[in-house]
Amino acid sequence: MTRARAAALAVVAAAALAACGRSDSPKVDAATERAQATERAKKDVFGAQVQAHEKARTLGGDVNRKAQEGMDAADKMSK
Repeated sequence: MTRARAAALAVVAAAALAACGRSDSPKVDAATERAQATERAKKDVFGAQVQAHEKARTLGGDVNRKAQEGMDAADKMSK
């Protein structure tokens, strides 16, 4: 009886050790997590700063677009 008990204990210990080394893959990819974190931050303490940062990024694109349009108009007038 003690040998059977020792064998059962050894099997349980081996199964526990095998499970410890296994890594589960993340349920959500990094891009999704980043988007969710940004949405949570908008509603949190730093919401105004997050929204201002997003507006600044879009403003940079608008300024570049308008500058390009101005350069194109100047080139067209010079021809």
